[in-house]
Amino acid sequence: MLRLGFVFLSLILIPSLPTALSKYDGIEPLLRRLDSKRAPPSVQEAAAVGLLKRLLPTHLSSFQFKIVSKVFALFLSHFISGTTAVEIASGLHWYLKYWCGAHVSWDKTGGVQTTSIPEPGSLPRLKDEGLKIKRPVPWNYYQNVVTSSYSYVWWDWERWEKEVDWMALQGVNLPLAFTGQETIWQKVFKVLGNLDDLAYTVTKILNFTTLGEEIIEAVHICISMLNEQQIVDQIGYWGGPLSQNWLDQQLVLQKQIISRMLELGMTPVLPSFSGNVPAALTKIFPSAKITRLGDWNTVDSDPRWCCTYLLDPSDPLFIEIGKAFIKKQIKEYGDVTDIYNCDTFNENRPPTNDPEYILTLGGAVYKGISEGDKDAVWLMQGWLFYSDSSFWKPPQIKALLHSVPFGKMIVLDLFADVKPIWKSSFQFYGTPYIWCMLHNFGGNIEMYGTLDAISSGPVDARVSANSTMVGVGMCMEGIEQNPIVYELMSEMAFRDKKVQVPEWIKSYCKRRYGKSVHQVEAAWEILYHTIYNCTDGIADHNHDFIVMFPDWDPSTNSETGVSNNQKNIYLLPPGNRRYLFQETPSDMPQAHLWYPSDDVIKALQLFLAGGKNLSTSLTYRYDLVDLTRQVLSKFANKLYYDAVTSFQKKNIEALQFYSNMFLQLIKDIDVLLASDDNFLLGTWLESAKNLAVNPSEIKQYEWNARTQVTMWFDTNETTQSKLHDYANKFWSGLLESYYLPRASTYFSNLLESLRQNKKFKLIEWRKQWISLSNKWQEGNEVYPVKAKGDALAISQALYQKYFAK
Repeated sequence: MLRLGFVFLSLILIPSLPTALSKYDGIEPLLRRLDSKRAPPSVQEAAAVGLLKRLLPTHLSSFQFKIVSKVFALFLSHFISGTTAVEIASGLHWYLKYWCGAHVSWDKTGGVQTTSIPEPGSLPRLKDEGLKIKRPVPWNYYQNVVTSSYSYVWWDWERWEKEVDWMALQGVNLPLAFTGQETIWQKVFKVLGNLDDLAYTVTKILNFTTLGEEIIEAVHICISMLNEQQIVDQIGYWGGPLSQNWLDQQLVLQKQIISRMLELGMTPVLPSFSGNVPAALTKIFPSAKITRLGDWNTVDSDPRWCCTYLLDPSDPLFIEIGKAFIKKQIKEYGDVTDIYNCDTFNENRPPTNDPEYILTLGGAVYKGISEGDKDAVWLMQGWLFYSDSSFWKPPQIKALLHSVPFGKMIVLDLFADVKPIWKSSFQFYGTPYIWCMLHNFGGNIEMYGTLDAISSGPVDARVSANSTMVGVGMCMEGIEQNPIVYELMSEMAFRDKKVQVPEWIKSYCKRRYGKSVHQVEAAWEILYHTIYNCTDGIADHNHDFIVMFPDWDPSTNSETGVSNNQKNIYLLPPGNRRYLFQETPSDMPQAHLWYPSDDVIKALQLFLAGGKNLSTSLTYRYDLVDLTRQVLSKFANKLYYDAVTSFQKKNIEALQFYSNMFLQLIKDIDVLLASDDNFLLGTWLESAKNLAVNPSEIKQYEWNARTQVTMWFDTNETTQSKLHDYANKFWSGLLESYYLPRASTYFSNLLESLRQNKKFKLIEWRKQWISLSNKWQEGNEVYPVKAKGDALAISQALYQKYFAK
């Protein structure tokens, strides 16, 4: 029997291949090759023990772990066996969840709840032959190519170690490993043609105080060579020159990450060359076939940052660079994987829609990878088939997918939780794919989910006719939010039947808080049918007006009642998610609301009612703060509408009343967020500064950290970046110091225009705000890293203040 992974607890996981894939010769050999690259059994067993020691040190002697190659009968009660340490860790997690009532969450979403676990010697025993769980598909994939920016950018090894442990407990066996690639690119280009000047450019990553072509050259080298999306998403690297300290530090960190992944039996997915090159290559290799692609979300299509360059796949340099990059990674990390990620046209169109050209391009991309690793498999995000569906029609999709031999490409159906492509593409025209949940954009803090789709979608895809599904995955842009969504999605890697969500949530609730509290269970019943039941086909990107303040002129035309030059905010228009502005029929900015607000206010009331029984629970405190924030932020949207409507009606007193309420609400939410360690701006900024080794780096890293969550860059005196607030956050400190003055200056300008009976001066407000924003980005104010205040008392007071009547 093919050894794809099982656990015996006796927890047994026995993954199997979908029947329809048996015709692909590449799949089974790939799994066998990957298995041969794993660490020896003794190393994996030791890694599993190390994880247990970090998770539950008091029970280190309560479990026995064993790597095995096939199912066999052992009847020891707490003996966990599996084909990899990941299987063992996920088996341990399953047991702790469903036999001991424990809960494992990210630290920033409440952490680990172990109070319900009995003392050593009193652990519950499994009956008869133990528990047998079959992993229905081989892979459980994890990460998005931009998660390294929105969540990981300032991490050290201590934090990474916790994340790899979390992955193992959730059963992740195919994680992306993108850390440190800047240094690999530096080394590749230094050797390639002895390009010392270009290698030097790598260390000068996006110095915004120095203008010129060198900026865009540097970013194309350092940010995964994928496309402008990743370039801009990797805002954590902007504001260079980044020092050699950074580059060396990240490479060391990557080696630690990969080493631990291998010890646990995971298969890391490494980056590869997609054809995107720095503009400098056009001068160094003037005869190379290099095409400048189109604009990507820049102000006035500024040529300094707007456009990526694509090296033609027919050019010999294409294969040379692709091969060199793979070889350099193998030299640095060892022969650790055969799976490489590459996304050539993610949010960038090819220069032509000719299927033959696309076929050639795909073949060249794969050749560049395979000449570096003869057994390579190309893993590609399928986002482009959704985001640019007007270009990627069946002929173009088929050309790209069939540009490599069967079994040598795996597609991530990245947005399957909302817009599954496998259904409309005939199972990706026979190409193996992984059913993925995208869920989060920019690391926004917003309670949102599609639990019904998650609980059934992977099962529907796997059992569908001619299924080519080979895994499930989580591809969020930012982590550490909505823990219920990620726990359920992780379980789908081991579920062969649909989950009955209401019953599952009741169990989840008891595990998360360590006890059953009927008011809290009733609250979660409401949340399941509202916040976590989004069925409108819109994946949420938080556009609540506090954190993404509308940039528009509400002045009315006397005849139409609508501003003459008005652009309204629309959430996630079909197509490219990055374009945040689009004309809509509405005469007001739009924020996403997919549930009745009154129902969720009732859920908050119930949640508060159960608080006296859970006052010491960190998981309860996190959820309480998050739910209160959610309710108040939606209420703020209504206050905004009331304020601008008052302006349009020329009612100064009403405008003043509602705008003051909006501003006060920002202050109140800031106080609420300050009561929990996990909603603090200071934590983000200090983690950035802690990676620095000198004052210059401290200033540089802090500017980067501030810029990512606010304005980004590429702005001028009167025009904000098109991506401003893309990575908005509800963090204490950020609300009062950044979002509050922005809203305050806007409302002040509205009031002044009414008092003087003059048109609202939108451009003047923009000048004021952009200036304030730039100063904030360059600031060095220190923000708290420890919570203050009683979250339950604060939440109760805010409920009484805004909703009791």
